[in-house]
Amino acid sequence: MKKSLFAAALLSLALAACGGADKAAETAASAASEAAASATEAAASATEAAASATEATASAATEATEAAASATEAAASAASEAAK
Repeated sequence: MKKSLFAAALLSLALAACGGADKAAETAASAASEAAASATEAAASATEAAASATEATASAATEATEAAASATEAAASAASEAAK
């Protein structure tokens, strides 16, 4: 009788341990999934930021080119006036 109670206790302990391992694995998988989702969101945000930076750089380059063209025109006009 004592042996069967001991065996039942061991079986119960083993089942509880297995169930706990499943829960721990499920929790770890859930945490990994959430981490992957966060990493994906961070990558998307970084991509957006890079696109915005590229757009801002292109805009600044365009403005600088326009300013240089305007300065060149002004210098040419001043030179033309000075030649008269």
